[in-house]
Amino acid sequence: MELSTGLDYIPLDTQNRKAVMSTATDKGRTTSAEQMSTAYGFEQVGEGEKQNKVNDVFHSVAKRYDVMNDIMSVGAHRLWKDAMINKAAPSKRPGWRSLDVAGGTGDIAFRLVEASGRTAHVTVLDINGSMLQVGRQRAAADGLEDHVDFVEANAESLPFANNSFDAYTVAFGIRNVPRMDHALEEAYRVLKPGGQLLCLEFSEVDVPLLDKFYDLWSFNAIPPIGRAVTGDAESYQYLVESIRKFPNQEGFAKYMRNAGFERVNYRNMSGGIVALHTGWKL
Repeated sequence: MELSTGLDYIPLDTQNRKAVMSTATDKGRTTSAEQMSTAYGFEQVGEGEKQNKVNDVFHSVAKRYDVMNDIMSVGAHRLWKDAMINKAAPSKRPGWRSLDVAGGTGDIAFRLVEASGRTAHVTVLDINGSMLQVGRQRAAADGLEDHVDFVEANAESLPFANNSFDAYTVAFGIRNVPRMDHALEEAYRVLKPGGQLLCLEFSEVDVPLLDKFYDLWSFNAIPPIGRAVTGDAESYQYLVESIRKFPNQEGFAKYMRNAGFERVNYRNMSGGIVALHTGWKL
């Protein structure tokens, strides 16, 4: 089932975007890593161009990113993230290490540390320096500097040795990685044997009528709210479009299996608006 309602809409700012939204192909979910690497929302860009465009999005929204998450999800993102932390089950014994990718503001990392009784150590990796700056400031304010470190690097080429982490988390970030197949291969490489990958991502709604309401909310409400809160509607236009280009639940599970993960599973939340994907390095 596709999320698109077939309703036509006009992007709030089309000055720097191509008019490529008229066909079902443009709006349909991607079915290959190559397609995802050149899909900047509904716009098709050249090979190697997507990363810079995504970087610009997150430089623009970094300071108000967490506030917008609350508004866009009406607070539900907190429950989704709690489910991820519960599934990760960080050990309260010293030495448990996790890598949180595309987690610049530190939201997932801080939750993992607190859930461990402040015994876990989490490395936050993000390609965007503006997001990391927000995370560092939050860590200092919360007294978590000894439990969290921040690394600016690319998820497609992780600067860590093999078998380094007990868990790898990524929340609402994998769809912004141009070659997510490479990112998943890297996740497998840096996890210890017995380590778990947890990916929280928007997915395909499987409840009748909810899908249509969700489309109306996404395309007609979120970009204007983004303009009001961050001064940037176009970045949120991209974000809601990118959700519709991301593979559905089964499609992403296939990517995980192809990267080597076993016992791959997913749990739908809020009618499939979000799915929590898990897999193990065994």
